Amino acid sequence: MNGLLQQKISIVTKKPQTTRHKILGILTTPAYQAVFLDTPGIIQPRYALHEAMMESAASAVSDADLILFMVDASRPAAGGDSPEDAILAQLAASARPVYLVLNKVDIVDKGLLLPLIDRYSRRHPFREIFPVSALTLEGTGGLMASVSSELPVHPPLYPADIVSESNERFFVAEIIREKIFIRCQEEVPYSTTVEITEFIERGAAAEAEPPKDRKPVKWFISADIYVERDSQKGILIGKKGGMLKEIGENARRDIERFLGHQVFLDLHVRVRAGWRGDREWIQRLGYR
Repeated sequence: MNGLLQQKISIVTKKPQTTRHKILGILTTPAYQAVFLDTPGIIQPRYALHEAMMESAASAVSDADLILFMVDASRPAAGGDSPEDAILAQLAASARPVYLVLNKVDIVDKGLLLPLIDRYSRRHPFREIFPVSALTLEGTGGLMASVSSELPVHPPLYPADIVSESNERFFVAEIIREKIFIRCQEEVPYSTTVEITEFIERGAAAEAEPPKDRKPVKWFISADIYVERDSQKGILIGKKGGMLKEIGENARRDIERFLGHQVFLDLHVRVRAGWRGDREWIQRLGYR
């Protein structure tokens, strides 16, 4: 979705289950408007957080006109009793047309693609199959040509100049969470969530065209990072605050690039025991 929209609206890490929200992305061209719903990956729920994530994925399937089932072609599932079989069973029950999208073909031996396509074709009657690379955009032109042919005839649902419904606070929180996922190991990233507590436009930074003789004033953003245990808080802060400082610096650069101006980013780490299993907190944090 980031590649098709030419704008990063979904965070990306090497860790599974990075995506927690159903993220809407809008691609508007002179010929069509396609509205994508990037969903959390399908997992067996262990917490209220997981349940909310799976509710988001299920609602996206029920709302969609077309489903893109994307697989990492460099690490395909073995089949048999793999989680993919349960997902494909759900998709079959939805009666929606499904495209198989084999991603990362830029790093896959092309001789392995045909057997892989054959294996997936035996598991589900896909409407179309597209080998693509989200990184290089290889194959995405053909994918979108076919996607556009499936879209219902309808006036645009959104103005042509927007790419998402989510506000700036949401994307800033996601950028911070991405840097935590990238920098921290083991269980720590999965035990964290980010809540923006202040988002203040200050002085000339809030002006469309500040006077040339005035230096831009930084926007002030404050965020709370919640973890579940004191030990996780210590890891996230790091020795003499080094870990948190690095996360903040990396996040600030991306936030400034996203917002288009300077920001002052203030991060705090707080402990909220068992927040992933607390339904009221899941609601408060916008996961449901």
